[in-house]
Amino acid sequence: MLNYYQSLLRYLSDTSHQSKKQPLAEWANRLPKDIQAGLCEKRYGDLKQWKDALEALPNTTTSMHKLAHEVAIGQAEDCDAETRENIKQQLQQLIPWRKGPMSIHGIHIDTEWRSDWKWDRVIPHLAPLEGRTVLDVGCGNGYHCLRSYGAGARRVIGIDPSPRFIVQFYMMKHFLGDINVDVLPIGIEALPNDLQSFDTTFSMGVLYHRRSPMDHLRELKATLSSGGQLVLETLLIDGKLGDALVPEGRYAMMNNVWFLPSADTLISWLRKCGFRNPRLVDIAKTTVEEQRATEWMKFHSLSDFLDPNDSSKTVEGHPAPLRGVFVAEAP
Repeated sequence: MLNYYQSLLRYLSDTSHQSKKQPLAEWANRLPKDIQAGLCEKRYGDLKQWKDALEALPNTTTSMHKLAHEVAIGQAEDCDAETRENIKQQLQQLIPWRKGPMSIHGIHIDTEWRSDWKWDRVIPHLAPLEGRTVLDVGCGNGYHCLRSYGAGARRVIGIDPSPRFIVQFYMMKHFLGDINVDVLPIGIEALPNDLQSFDTTFSMGVLYHRRSPMDHLRELKATLSSGGQLVLETLLIDGKLGDALVPEGRYAMMNNVWFLPSADTLISWLRKCGFRNPRLVDIAKTTVEEQRATEWMKFHSLSDFLDPNDSSKTVEGHPAPLRGVFVAEAP
């Protein structure tokens, strides 16, 4: 799939538009190897099947796309019923679809998460994305990358180590054409040190999966240009400064949850890591209307992760998911 990244590699290699020339150019030199490793069929047994589904998508004429207020690509009238059924069958090869929803030629992908609700809560609190370069860490299938581009971002790069999500994104981009949005099959640890090249960096639903939250915050700060903005969303607990939950076992049936701080604790961590003016801009309990099983995500979801007799607790007895969004700036 390296051919999908040629435009991005040219952009990163072109130092004429960059104030920080070396980090992006050096990243372009090492990226092809990282991309090939992240999309290695020997490592991921289902990857060939997913790639085949991507390659089997028909070429269509897309009459429109909407990314500002929703992700809608083309209309049903752009192609015949047989073509739409073929598209749907290929898209369904990549189930589960977790972030969305999206519509492709009238095919509604009803994803596990109503990510549009989260976006609508977050976007009013951000520095305008018009003309900015954006990095989305742990972006999944790139839903928020597309919404960032729809909000006027000049160039958007998402990173996520899951190859399923990478292929899902390029299924959408197949119908969007060569827009300045790409999703790379890497984690944040594969980024160059002190990249300092992005105006806005998102980390949505990643911090609690990191063994060292301080290291993650420092890695995020290293991606930002001076004055650039961090947008961080994570699980929280109610509590005072210094409080944090460190689950001994699973949390909401997830075995890779390490730290759930209070809002004041996380603001303190952000200050300690050198961010300016960290603040909580949104807090919301996750509901079973926002995260649920659907035709496009047929496995266990939030309703299965909560205590059936007390929805204020997880099945393990921890506080139910509470998500906060924080904004801060790099010095």
